[in-house]
Amino acid sequence: MLEKECIQAKGFKNIKAATQITGFQFDIRLMYYRGVWLSQLRPLSVKVDGIKIESSEISWEIEGIVYSENEMVKLGDVQWNVLSPATIRINKAGGLSSGYHNIEVSYRFSSSYMPPNMDEVLSFGDYERTLLLVE
Repeated sequence: MLEKECIQAKGFKNIKAATQITGFQFDIRLMYYRGVWLSQLRPLSVKVDGIKIESSEISWEIEGIVYSENEMVKLGDVQWNVLSPATIRINKAGGLSSGYHNIEVSYRFSSSYMPPNMDEVLSFGDYERTLLLVE
């Protein structure tokens, strides 16, 4: 079951490949009443402990498939369902240390029923949450 907050506590962990920690991940939920096509999403902004993450280090996992933001722009036939969290994966050698971390997320999306000059009107805000990473 999804939590009320955009940034979900469940799923916050370091990413391991073999014996190396290559980054970390956390889940977010869609704060809209219906799903959106991946091509509607605008670049995600992420800060961790006050440090901005470069967009090239961010990928999205939707329904078990990992996408870069560049790939998502071209996907008008894949939807992020309102009942499914998206896993935000951050490439960061060594991941994060155990303890509390402040996560800030901002995402926006266009709407298929809005005129092009109002393309990025739908902004569901900036979200912030402190999460505990236990390794």
